[in-house]
Amino acid sequence: QVQLAESGGKLVQIGGSLRLSCEASGRTFRPAAMSWFRQAPGKEREFLGYIRWFDGATYYADSVEGRFTISRHNTENTVYLQMNSLKPEDTAVYYCATSSRFISPMAAKYEYWGQGTQVTVSS
Repeated sequence: QVQLAESGGKLVQIGGSLRLSCEASGRTFRPAAMSWFRQAPGKEREFLGYIRWFDGATYYADSVEGRFTISRHNTENTVYLQMNSLKPEDTAVYYCATSSRFISPMAAKYEYWGQGTQVTVSS
């Protein structure tokens, strides 16, 4: 069993930056990748990007590429989502997710999810 816990969400001003964390735990934690999604009220869960576990390669959705960066801690099972130049439309609950089998932009492929952390971007 794998547990994921996001943290770092808060109210931030337009144009500001924020870094979210996702800590993973579990005795048999062997992910294919760690991914970030977000969900705004009334909208579907949106894929943001992933970091491939074995080599650290990253991939981003077009909507956030250039503004968001995914990284991981070298020795701990923690990944980060650095968000820059934040806009009001970035307001959402942000989730990390993982799968031992899949690397996918499809939320349905992931069996493990965190509880989410709220990010609000406002003036």
